[in-house]
Amino acid sequence: MMIVLIMGPPGVGKGTQAQKIGENFNMAHLSTGDLLRDHVRRETPLGLAAKEKMAAGALVPDDVIIEMMLQVLEQHSSENSANSAALLDGFPRTRDQAGALVNAGINVNAVIDLDAADELIIERLGGRLVHPASGRTYHTIFSPPKTAGVDDVSGEPLVQRPDDRPDTVRARLAVYREQTAPLEDY
Repeated sequence: MMIVLIMGPPGVGKGTQAQKIGENFNMAHLSTGDLLRDHVRRETPLGLAAKEKMAAGALVPDDVIIEMMLQVLEQHSSENSANSAALLDGFPRTRDQAGALVNAGINVNAVIDLDAADELIIERLGGRLVHPASGRTYHTIFSPPKTAGVDDVSGEPLVQRPDDRPDTVRARLAVYREQTAPLEDY
């Protein structure tokens, strides 16, 4: 299986770009954030272990993330041909997570590294709105819904994720710079 990583600070556009790349190149988009939110929503043991850390803008413990990602990679590999490709969005975030890929015999074929100024990231995330049931995202300035605060498809209310509030975003950026940015050299 071909593995491509997309890296960068929170809010830089990894998910947006990964979705486009996945569609254009027929690659599975495996997002750590989506996996975490799904586990939290379903209240799995892994989700419950992650919930408190996510709300504070801190990194979820490596063992939780590693277990989630290795499970989904194994599932993807078994459901698809050996020639399949996956784009990992938000994983690895630490040296231990990167080491877990190596220890599992998973080879990374390419890395895409995105970056943007912190203030732009804070503006982007501060205006992001999400439809909780579907995961559809909007932005109050860049991609607003047709009716303010309402999902275009379902008509249900949109919400701002707690981890998109400016103070939490600043904390997430600090954690990224300290713990994840060093992976660029790894």
